[in-house]
Amino acid sequence: MSIELTLFLIMVIIFMASCFILKLPVSIAMVLSSVSAMIVSGNGIPVRHLIEGCFGYIDTILVIATAMIFMKVIQEIGTLNALSSSILKKFHKSPALLLVLLMFISMFPGMITGSSTASVLTAGSIVAPILMLIGIPIVETATIIAIGGICGMIAPPVNVPAMIIGGGIDMPYVGFTIPLLLLTIPVAIFSVLYLGLKHVKNINYETIAKEIDQSSVMMYGFKLYIPVLIVVILMIVDKVFPRIFGLGMPLIFIIGSFVGLISGKKVNFIKVSKEAINQCLPVLGILMGVGMFIQTMTLTGVRGYVVVNSLSLPEGLLFVAMAVTIPLFGAVSSFGAASVLGVPFLMAFLSYNQIITGSAISFIAALGDLMPPTALAGIFAAQIVGMKNYTPVLKKSLIPGIIIIVYSIVIILLSNKLGTIIF
Repeated sequence: MSIELTLFLIMVIIFMASCFILKLPVSIAMVLSSVSAMIVSGNGIPVRHLIEGCFGYIDTILVIATAMIFMKVIQEIGTLNALSSSILKKFHKSPALLLVLLMFISMFPGMITGSSTASVLTAGSIVAPILMLIGIPIVETATIIAIGGICGMIAPPVNVPAMIIGGGIDMPYVGFTIPLLLLTIPVAIFSVLYLGLKHVKNINYETIAKEIDQSSVMMYGFKLYIPVLIVVILMIVDKVFPRIFGLGMPLIFIIGSFVGLISGKKVNFIKVSKEAINQCLPVLGILMGVGMFIQTMTLTGVRGYVVVNSLSLPEGLLFVAMAVTIPLFGAVSSFGAASVLGVPFLMAFLSYNQIITGSAISFIAALGDLMPPTALAGIFAAQIVGMKNYTPVLKKSLIPGIIIIVYSIVIILLSNKLGTIIF
């Protein structure tokens, strides 16, 4: 057995033992596995490399932290609630369109934070009661919210797994917008219609309207949407004229947050910011752990070993291995799956378009947030609707999950042809 394989097994065993036996946070488990591999490899505890790894994803960490503050602000002032009630009022006569638009709302926080958990806890908590009011059963409602979180996590502009995979091969996070939309939008539409449309026939808006808080809409009206419009406009301008503006996403989200303070009811910015950071702290910790994990794999030669052996597999087996191993490893951390397995698989598919392939692999990695025992998106979605057991949500997620895997593989196979059209 080679030393690289031995080190890799040590990292995986300590990581799994720390998570499942010691019940430690994923971030701490990654630190322990990284330090253990360093010691066994004869490198001691190289503090410089460990700290360097921790800050490997500092840009992503800043984006998530500021985006979460922005999301918390617009949630507190009533923007998400206003958007949901307005859509229900206008489209209650078209159930299919209503469901699709509510799905997009549930995806929105994940799109700008890169976190399925943030999506479920913010927009999910607002959309879920509406879905149940229009007749969708509790299990299907929780599943829609969970799948919405997964799709939002992968949809642009912020896709953390894709950033991690790209960072692993020094590929900049540029040109991912259209491929990610091509992946997530069809799956999101299919999932919400598959799970919800058969339960929504006749919507009695007058009855439902009494159950929805519309005070914010009546009091502030269009002002509630100004922060979101400002952020969208600044993002577009930042992409179109990068040399003139070049604000960067963290600054754009902070500007949007300050605009939100004067667009609705008064909120305590310090208090809201603390709550937002506290909510996303586990995700930020995982990213720091992932950075340390990758740095250790690179220093000890494990990363090269995994890549070389992945390249030696026949192409058919590569797709099967990817479809099985990435979601299973993502049960501990979808970000960890993206870093440990996503990077080698992307390098194994060098003959395909790298941007589109990386996007598809990130979508498969996101399924980890539905896999037990952690299943962050699924468990939080179940809790929001009042379910004590997450298992029914997992069962309902099976078909959308299979669709995500199969569709992602199809997109990879067509990536070269799609690349000539998109780029």
